[in-house]
Amino acid sequence: MRRRLFAAATAAAAVAVATTGALPAAADLAQSSVVSADPVDFTPNVLDGTVWSLALVGDEVVVGGAFTKVSDSSRRQTYARKNVFAFNLYTGAVSSFAPQVDGAVYSLAAGSDDTVYLGGAFKTVDGASSRGIARVGLDGDRSGAFSAKINWGDVRALAVRGSQLYAGGTFSAINGVTRLGLARLSATTGAVDSGFDAKLTAPGLSRTRVEHFDISPDGRKLVAVGALLKASGYGRTQIAMFDISGPTAALTSWYTDAYKPACMKGFDTYLRQVKFSPDGSYFVVAATGRASAPDRLCDSAARFEVAGGGRHNPVWVQRTGGDSLYAVAVTGAAVYLGGHQRYFDNPYGTDAKGPGAGAVARPGIGAVSPSTGRALSWNPTRTRGVGVRTFLVTPHGLLVGSDTDQLGHEYHGRVGMFPA
Repeated sequence: MRRRLFAAATAAAAVAVATTGALPAAADLAQSSVVSADPVDFTPNVLDGTVWSLALVGDEVVVGGAFTKVSDSSRRQTYARKNVFAFNLYTGAVSSFAPQVDGAVYSLAAGSDDTVYLGGAFKTVDGASSRGIARVGLDGDRSGAFSAKINWGDVRALAVRGSQLYAGGTFSAINGVTRLGLARLSATTGAVDSGFDAKLTAPGLSRTRVEHFDISPDGRKLVAVGALLKASGYGRTQIAMFDISGPTAALTSWYTDAYKPACMKGFDTYLRQVKFSPDGSYFVVAATGRASAPDRLCDSAARFEVAGGGRHNPVWVQRTGGDSLYAVAVTGAAVYLGGHQRYFDNPYGTDAKGPGAGAVARPGIGAVSPSTGRALSWNPTRTRGVGVRTFLVTPHGLLVGSDTDQLGHEYHGRVGMFPA
């Protein structure tokens, strides 16, 4: 029944996409309601490792991570797929797409002409030198015209806007051009945009690192989070916003001091993901930190408004009570959060329910109200593991990538989808 209902719903959604244009390269799609808590039955299974990233290229869901084996939904057929593979959004069929990538794939971005950009800790793709970043066609061919290489480290976030590709990670140069943690490239050739430099620095830390970034739906703003303390010479602790509508990376006057207080010792940054709302008016940050405190943003999700300059405080904070959040998706109807949390609405808890009756169980995955940050009733559950690493919102539902194999009280090996 779920397969038939999904087919009918996706047919209607396909018409909607055709009339409104292509899917945005950044920010999540709007959805009119919270997705079902019952996952579809036909997604394939990743049998080991961790899924770190998801992207939709046409009708194919591309999956990146650190793994070696994939099976069909029935677990009767196993495929050798190292760190990246693809499956059909509507049927779950595993495709022949199987580039040889010699390291983890942490980030993906859909390109034009049925291509996908890979970012990660790899050094070669199909035997050719391609350190940290590559462009591959879904027919399996590596794009020879695209030749970007990072100097060391990895690429943790990617996004395409028109003819430009944005990349974030732990690198300090691409193609020999100095760029600390964030760069803009030609989506065709991989050439570094010489005029675009965010000038991120982290004085006193071991390195400057962009954990994640997101671009507003109109393509004018970029918010980056990570191990950063300054941008263009101005103080910006763990988070910075840029105007990217022009040829340069223009730091905006927007800032927050909310992430200045430290969490557990050893975190150069405790921010993990950031996502704009579909209308671009706000964004939500997901954080780890291994510390529980009602006056700090460790192990929390927080909403910030975009409008206005100067100092901003969060509109709301969702605290788990000492468990990390790693992934966030914002659809307008809900803010989905994933990690290895046990509870939501738990500001006074420390790895257990705090005093009072507010805390609610939301093991590994849950949703909160975009307006209040309070837990919604959506509670599919998942085996917690280390945590959800990525969400992908499509017109058809919400895809989830993680390191465990129980989702919605069913077996789903590291990948699953909740239908719209």
